[in-house]
Amino acid sequence: MQDLGELEQRLGLALDRIGAGINGLHVQSPPPPAPDATNDLQIALDEERMLSAQLNERLRAVKEKETETQSHTAAKLTQMSEQLDTQGAELKRMRNTNVQLREVLRILREASAQGLSDPNLVNRAMQAELDALRATRQTEVAQMDEILAELAPLIEEVREDA
Repeated sequence: MQDLGELEQRLGLALDRIGAGINGLHVQSPPPPAPDATNDLQIALDEERMLSAQLNERLRAVKEKETETQSHTAAKLTQMSEQLDTQGAELKRMRNTNVQLREVLRILREASAQGLSDPNLVNRAMQAELDALRATRQTEVAQMDEILAELAPLIEEVREDA
């Protein structure tokens, strides 16, 4: 029993110390910030929010410009691919025509060497030559189209600047 009284006494002292510690915590808590400090913090927070909004706007503008540049590059690539395809087709046509022209001219030379005059051979040679001239003209037209396609944006820029 005596131990029980001693335990009660020790428990009471411990509770008193805990109560004193709790009271000390209330006394040691920091005072609320002064109204000026609150206003300064609010102003700083508003400035940070404004800066963040500006940075977000700049980021959005950069992304839009990048998307526009990618679209322009893709369109340019498509246009150049089409021009290259056109040139390839015209070049193939020109080669075929030149092969035909050489063959007809060879036959015409052989006939001329033998003293034979064949109006059909002359007509075929003339037709082959005309075809070669047309193929050359088509190639030149394709090249001019390429040049005009390259110049058109430059001309447009000059018009906008003027």
